[in-house]
Amino acid sequence: MAGLRSLQTVFVKTISAVGSSVVQVETPVALGSGIVLDDKGNIVTNDHVVSSYKRFQITDSSGRRYTARLVGTFAPDDLAVVHVDGGNLRPAVLGDSSELQVGDLVLAVGNPLGLQSSVTSGIVSALGRTVSEQRGMALPDLIQTSAPINPGNSGGALVDLDGQVIGIPTLAAIDPENSQQANGIGFAIPSNTVKQIAGQIVRDGRVVRSNRAYLGVRLTTLLSGVLVAAVTPDGPSAKADLVAGDTIEEIDGRAVQTVDDVASLVADLQPGQKVRVRLRTPRGRQQTVVVTLGQYPG
Repeated sequence: MAGLRSLQTVFVKTISAVGSSVVQVETPVALGSGIVLDDKGNIVTNDHVVSSYKRFQITDSSGRRYTARLVGTFAPDDLAVVHVDGGNLRPAVLGDSSELQVGDLVLAVGNPLGLQSSVTSGIVSALGRTVSEQRGMALPDLIQTSAPINPGNSGGALVDLDGQVIGIPTLAAIDPENSQQANGIGFAIPSNTVKQIAGQIVRDGRVVRSNRAYLGVRLTTLLSGVLVAAVTPDGPSAKADLVAGDTIEEIDGRAVQTVDDVASLVADLQPGQKVRVRLRTPRGRQQTVVVTLGQYPG
């Protein structure tokens, strides 16, 4: 009993420490969550929370409302920064996500279903996951957690028991058999990624150095494989002589059948890395080219 009371005390202190740094982000069509990034009024959230909007309503944990404007986004890592002028918001402490271990206790703090400052608990179930979201982006190096992540949690805080934010809850796993949310399987963007990407958005208004590999093609999934619908001029694939109409069959010896396959594979690679791409030309001839991966533009 004493151990449980001690853990309960830690939970209460942790929630108290971070709760005022988690806000609600409201667009004309949806609600999400955000974390106060600094004392200048910058708030980090998910790119899919802000969608295509430029203005937002922010509600802090005490119910005060502010108008925010968009600073910048980076869709490949599903991150965005919005800014509040004149607010008195308390910044969160972002921890070092590289120190996480499987089994660590964590809390997810956010605004699921519009229920402000809600908290769920769980553990770190796995590290380094690469997961494709519904918009077709593959997010690398995610934290898997058993803390329930419900609609509206996106952009909030995944917190360790020191009260430090170690991730941003972003999506829940979907059961392919029934297309329903899978209980106890959620994913969060690591705080080290948040610091790197959000810091560039605050400083430059965009991401200058993403550290995300980039093929430079627009792809479409067909029954026959992954069709190259368009090639970015002067991009990595263009320099390797890929053309629209080619069908990609393998990357570095790994078969790909869908756009998600390609996105997940490339998300685990690094800019500057050379990869062998086996393809079938529009005339049906198979060939292999070497592509030097570029850096995903911000």
